[in-house]
Amino acid sequence: MPLLDDTLDRIGPPDAAAQAEARERQAQLTKPAGSLGVLEDLSVRLAGIAGTCPPPVPARPVVAVFAGDHGVLAQGVSPWPAEVTGSMVENFRAGGAAVNVLARACGAEVVVVDVGVATPVVADDVVWDRNVRRGTADLRVGPAMTREEALAALEVGIGVADELVERGHDLLLTGDMGIGNTTASACLVATLTGADPTVVTGRGTGVDDATLALKTVVVTEAVARLRRPAAHPVDPVEVLSEVGGLEHAALAGFLLGAAARRVPVLLDGFIAGSAALVAQALCPAVVDHLVAGHRSAEFGHTATLQHLGLRPLVDLDLRLGEGSGAALAAPLVRSAAALLAEMATFDGAGVARKDA
Repeated sequence: MPLLDDTLDRIGPPDAAAQAEARERQAQLTKPAGSLGVLEDLSVRLAGIAGTCPPPVPARPVVAVFAGDHGVLAQGVSPWPAEVTGSMVENFRAGGAAVNVLARACGAEVVVVDVGVATPVVADDVVWDRNVRRGTADLRVGPAMTREEALAALEVGIGVADELVERGHDLLLTGDMGIGNTTASACLVATLTGADPTVVTGRGTGVDDATLALKTVVVTEAVARLRRPAAHPVDPVEVLSEVGGLEHAALAGFLLGAAARRVPVLLDGFIAGSAALVAQALCPAVVDHLVAGHRSAEFGHTATLQHLGLRPLVDLDLRLGEGSGAALAAPLVRSAAALLAEMATFDGAGVARKDA
């Protein structure tokens, strides 16, 4: 059985009994009901993923930064040259990028996965060579990649999730790097949510008005190739191959692989969210294993989160990518699990409850 099919078969719903026990335990803890807000809901989600209450407190988070280049850059959708992707891979390797700093602050490791960088990258313990092809084709004029390449990149992501879990990592954080990838992300979001491309196409690395207008035209034209009658089922692999990036495909596989292993995934921003839409289209149950780390300032991310039904933990107007928002939110995930596990109950602490 192909790896993707096997992975999809192993993804199940959250454990309802563990979730019910978590809700009951939350009601017994020494605090007013609901006073910890979203952290209470998050602890229940973590219990459902782990299948036990209380869920384990994540001790070994890791950020997987998937890197790939984009042929659509030839259309002028970004002022940054493609060479920046490879240069940033080296910055990640050296530990000098924002995600490296934020990962150190939250105790996470960082690995970088070359799934589609246009220039050859030297592999080592930090940078993994899983290159499927040297960048995508120009999505404005035709498919970004073949179906076989999209499937291969999906399976790269599944394999990375498996390897990281086998190494003992218990909270997986998404990261990304690829000049031009917000254009591909907007295409994925518009196609998979039905949103107007003009609403979900944003400034990415901070493009000016003229470039934003061009970028919106590019997205609109690319998405038009994928418009189907309402009764026509969406083929998420076709969508990926037409308008996605290699890092998007690998990220989608990463989410599926983690869900199959019942390990929570903390999503970063717009690029991760668009990949999550692909994963959701392949297997709706995957969303129950995901946590939205933050809300990006990119226009399309709010529509993405709404479609996924996820509430972000942090909203700080970030739009960097790399896994930066996920790293900032990681301590909140740990805290939610720790509160459920370590807080005293009213009976255990001898604390009187409020009058009925």
